Parts: sequence; C-alpha cells; structure tokens
Amino acid sequence: MKIVVCIKQVPATNDAKIDPETKRIIREGLKAILNPFDTYALEEAIQLRDQFGGEVIALSMGPPKAEAVLREAISLGVDSAILLSDRAYGGSDTWATSYALSRAIDTIGGVDLVLCGKQAVDGDTAQVGPGIAAHLDWMQATYVMAVDEVQDAGMTVKRMHEDGYDVCEVPFPAVMTVVKGINTPRVPTLKGRLASLKIDIPVWKPADIGADVERLGLDGSPTRVVKTQPPPPRSSSTKRIEGSPEECANALLHELRLRSIV
Repeated sequence: MKIVVCIKQVPATNDAKIDPETKRIIREGLKAILNPFDTYALEEAIQLRDQFGGEVIALSMGPPKAEAVLREAISLGVDSAILLSDRAYGGSDTWATSYALSRAIDTIGGVDLVLCGKQAVDGDTAQVGPGIAAHLDWMQATYVMAVDEVQDAGMTVKRMHEDGYDVCEVPFPAVMTVVKGINTPRVPTLKGRLASLKIDIPVWKPADIGADVERLGLDGSPTRVVKTQPPPPRSSSTKRIEGSPEECANALLHELRLRSIV
C-alpha cells in the first residue's frame, strides 16, 4: 500500500497577526510547528504500513523552512518526504493548494491512499483534503474516527458526525481526513531523529508536477480575503435571580425564552 500524508507547517502561537494589506498571516518571527491534526494522519499511515506493508510519503507545500515538519515526519517513521516550494505557490487559497498537492500525488504515481488531518489550525477550513479528492476525482471520507477493515480493493471506516458515526466502504484510491480520536500519535525516537537529518528531501517546482502556474498562487486562487476582524467580545453582564427554587426556575426559564427570541 502506497500512502501519501499531506502535512502543513503552522504558527505555534495564538498571537499571530494579519497583514492589513495582503490579509494573510504574518509568519515572520513566529515559531512554526507541525499542524497538530496532521500528527494523527501520520500515525494512522504508519500503523497501516506496519500492518499491511508498503510505504508512507509525507508531502507538504510551503516555504523552504517547511522542510522542518517533513523531517519531523521522517523522525516519526515515514519512509520519504517531498516539499512543494516555489514563489509560484505563494498566496494559494485552499483550491489552489489542493490542486498543487493533487498534481504532486499524481506525479508520485501508484498512490492508494491519501491521508490528511481534518483541518489546519491556522485556517480551520477543512477544505484541502476534500479538494484533493475533487481534483483527483477519487472517493473520499472525511472525519474518519476509525479504520475497521482493510482489503485489497478498499477500506471500511467509521466516519464521525454530530449524531454518532457512519460506517462507510471506501474503494481505493481514496482520500481520507482523520480526527484526533483515531489513534495516539507516537513521539520521535533518537534513531528516527538521526535518520531525519540524513535523508534528502526533494523540492518540487510547478514544472516538476506538471502544474499550470495560472492555477497556483494568489492569481490562481478564486477566493479572496477582503476583511478580517476579531469576533465581538462576549457580554460579561450577569443577572441575579432571587426567590424560592420555584420562583428562580420560572424566572430563569422566562429569561432564556426572552434571549432565544432576540
């Protein structure tokens, strides 16, 4: 089984600021880490490889410093890694990002399964995984909480939703996004960290993946961030209700009904 895990480098702080001109996160000077949700996708891929054989390839798109999260993935046990890095990729929205990643996956060839974390903590869109599936025209399953069975033709998985879960049969090739409850991510070993320092990580440009540069970057992105603002502060006002238990309950119910109308 050949598995590609798409991972992302994200800011390690909640204090990230937005550039007022570009409406993008100012990443200079911020500590960067592997997107926490992606650690579950990496762990699931490694477990599947260890159980059924094959290889795991970590794939990321970003600036040259994003190589750090790929080396972290190698230290966890993936077999190889690829970085998509070029100025042409800069400013890509989720559509352009998923297009570039899909082209890289197609270039790798022979991929059975693509795994992603359910979302990135810096964007919270949860759109890249489904976007990859759409560009590749592959089956997909999002919010996967468990893998029940793996066969030659596909997998049976549990897909989480608000009321419980669905049991889905997903034929290969497929794209899946996973939630954090699916496993417990491992920590890097010393051997893994040493190996991650020695391995060569190729950097692919748009020409290497046969990508149309007009569909990449800011100019190739159909969505634009036109305005950003912090959410309004929560009201800190309180209302004290006094009286007997029955009077307090009736008063509280009346207050809640008034607020629901508003």
